[in-house]
Amino acid sequence: MKIVEVHAVEGPNIYCYRPIIRLIVDLEDAASKNSRDLEGFCTSLLGLLPSLRSHRCSRGYPGGFLERLREGTYPGHILEHVILELMHQCGMATGYGKTLTGPKPGMVEIIIEYTSFRPSLYLCHMAVNLCNALLSGKEFSLDGLEERVDRIRQRFEPGPSTAAIVAEAKRRQIPVTFLQEGTSLLLLGYGAAQKKIQATLTSETSCLAADLAGDKCRAKELLERAGIPTPRGEVVMSERQAVIAAEKLGGPVVVKPCDGNQGKGVSLNLTAPAAVAEAYRLARCYSSRVMVEKYITGRHYRLLVVAGRMVAAARRLPAQVCGDGFSTIAQLVEKVNADSRRGIGHARPLTRIELDREALAVLARQGKNVHSRPAKGEKVLLRENANLSTGGTAWDVTFKVHPANALLAERAAAAIGLDVAGIDLVTPDIASPVKGEEGAVIEVNAAPGIRMHLYPSRGKGRNVAAPILDMLFPAKSNGRIPIAAVSGTNGKTTTARLLAHILKQTGKTVGLAVTGGVYIGENCICKGDTTGPLSARMVLEDPAVEAAVLETARGGIIRGGLGYDRSDVAIITNISEDHLGQDGLESIEDLVFVKSLLVETVDSSGAVVLNADDPNVLKMMPRAAAPVILFALTDDNLALLRHLTSGGTGMTVRGGFLYWVCGSRWQRLIAVRNIPLTEQGLALHQLQNVLAAAAAALAMKVPRNVVARGIATFFSSPEQNPGRLNLYHLKGDRRLLLDYGHNPAAMKATLHYASRLGGRRLLGVIGVPGDRNDALIRQCGQVCAPFLERVIIKEDSDLRGRAPGETARLLREGCINGGSRPGQIDIVLNELEAVSYGLSLLEEGDLLVVFYENREPIEKLLQSELKEEAGRPGSAGAAAVENGSLRCSAGTGVAK
Repeated sequence: MKIVEVHAVEGPNIYCYRPIIRLIVDLEDAASKNSRDLEGFCTSLLGLLPSLRSHRCSRGYPGGFLERLREGTYPGHILEHVILELMHQCGMATGYGKTLTGPKPGMVEIIIEYTSFRPSLYLCHMAVNLCNALLSGKEFSLDGLEERVDRIRQRFEPGPSTAAIVAEAKRRQIPVTFLQEGTSLLLLGYGAAQKKIQATLTSETSCLAADLAGDKCRAKELLERAGIPTPRGEVVMSERQAVIAAEKLGGPVVVKPCDGNQGKGVSLNLTAPAAVAEAYRLARCYSSRVMVEKYITGRHYRLLVVAGRMVAAARRLPAQVCGDGFSTIAQLVEKVNADSRRGIGHARPLTRIELDREALAVLARQGKNVHSRPAKGEKVLLRENANLSTGGTAWDVTFKVHPANALLAERAAAAIGLDVAGIDLVTPDIASPVKGEEGAVIEVNAAPGIRMHLYPSRGKGRNVAAPILDMLFPAKSNGRIPIAAVSGTNGKTTTARLLAHILKQTGKTVGLAVTGGVYIGENCICKGDTTGPLSARMVLEDPAVEAAVLETARGGIIRGGLGYDRSDVAIITNISEDHLGQDGLESIEDLVFVKSLLVETVDSSGAVVLNADDPNVLKMMPRAAAPVILFALTDDNLALLRHLTSGGTGMTVRGGFLYWVCGSRWQRLIAVRNIPLTEQGLALHQLQNVLAAAAAALAMKVPRNVVARGIATFFSSPEQNPGRLNLYHLKGDRRLLLDYGHNPAAMKATLHYASRLGGRRLLGVIGVPGDRNDALIRQCGQVCAPFLERVIIKEDSDLRGRAPGETARLLREGCINGGSRPGQIDIVLNELEAVSYGLSLLEEGDLLVVFYENREPIEKLLQSELKEEAGRPGSAGAAAVENGSLRCSAGTGVAK
């Protein structure tokens, strides 16, 4: 067997609300085998992984999987459990796995929940290798697996500092997005409420302040101007200058790079000129400028200041080993590094001690090397600085800090201008105020590490992530913006566009992702079918967006899950036959299941807006995670009435007006005749879209008068609702209706509206995507036939796997089944040529309905056909709104 495809789904998905890996596995020769036929394999497997005996499987009790093995199960299912067991053994236990039939014979689809992608994927491959080896009768060793996985985890998982911030953010229900794999760069929150953070460098950190903190010379000058005690010292540019400066300062000195970090290149307590010269050479490796300072005797402390307040303090001790009387220093270091708390870099609470050039120099100054054997109890320093990043440890002393020293740290952070600062203070005792030259601030650090405060080697760990998030998200804000998700078979795009238009009336910058593109405010930043999780994230990651409306299509849900963790409102417009035979969808019930994910992931304080006129949509009510709002075209809808009687909320039409109904309270919203989108109520499917958008807007706390204004100023024009029921007036008293309908329900609704517009003849250019099944394509032709006196069948440029002419043939069969005579049907495969042919057939009073694939070429074709007197959008519409009559010309040559 082999893995042929890997997909990571980060957001809520149809399998699990948590991240999953979806594997497509070719079982190859194992496809036809069964565990009952693999006695030797099963014996070896259980011998290698005895814990499999306790797996519950679908039986729901320990030993359930073992029963399945004995009764007979297929290799794909076995592989799923092997992956889960390996994850458990490596400390990455998750609770969800599922095996499904794959896209081709002999393949399976395996779903595995994960907490860390790269290590989990590695274990998936190891599980395949294990199964292949045992199927071939070979031995397989798991020796060293945990160590290998641990190295991968250290490389790709967030370190303790970032993990603490993530955990605190999730506790506060702040959305967390990792912007780059293997880094600590995070996006906290959505849209305009977002904050970025990398380690403890935040989006509020001044670039100037960070630069000043990184330049020890300039920082020292600023601290001195603020009256903050610092060691005497000067900048030198050569070994000779370093030695001279040390002599002038007298006594022991410190030599360090002016713009280093994490204690790199720092040498302490130097007295001999040769040692100073050597220290200069080391510091010169990290900076062109080197500082020589007076060495301050005392204990080394780190005080963490957040938003101007000291929140934690630690005493830092340099990397060191304690002799046992017989081990070499190298062996002692190896023992210290065996501590599970120590890892590579910042990946664990403590860092491994490295016997590098600096460590060797420190040993040499003590008259030792890595082969020396310290006496029992003898402490040997491996670093003179006390940084955790070089192997040091820390003790919590927050409770000991004298108020004067806390104030000193806070003033030092303010002098540099840092929102989060690590103040390095040397003093005999942190519990006593710094006096004279007995203590000093030796450094101010931007992006300070917080491991020492979270996981001190002695004392109480401090949740310093909390004050950092308090600073970024004050007043208990959670970094969220209003999010509305829209799905259904038809009407998604129009409903989403209308809702976005209504939200814009509140003055908000709205992010919109729909079929056609991603919009930030009035600007289209990305064209295409942008209805999946990537488009949603594009909207939610934009810092200008104050509210988001996300069209969420079936394909994106199945293949990539949701691009957000939860929404404030979910709208399901309707559910009808479309896309059956794709992505494993075989029935209406499958569509209901997939789209139910939206109603399951609404915040409990939000709302789920459902179509009460659609029985399939009503099936979702039990799945709703928030209160349900029903909308219906008539006020006698039984489902709506039952809902209202029980105290529910709804939106409906009564006496020619839209009403917002809360239990027994009916509130008039707007007259149907004043809704341009519905054409005086002729377009009933558009009226349903209006009801859905209005209900969602009201659920999002938009005032009723603002909702009414938004509805009254939204038109089916190429500007506001491109490609959705756009009506063009052409020369010679002819008309063309352009729409994106591509399934039976949508085409029927559009043609029903067209038939109500009046006129001499109704003609149509029809086409359907080739990836629909044969029955659905025929059904599209069948529903069109009764409305059209002349049918022109075209095909999409993307045939989606079908032979040229195949889709057209199926549509023709459907039209004939629906009552069209063969002489009424023409086949012109090219879309633009089909439209041109349709235009040539139009006579005075005729209306041509075009169901398009590519809108823009058709609009260009129509420019020469438009009536010259057609008005530009806006002026007529605005005047009509003021006069209370909304029948107007809107858009380039488009009549409403």
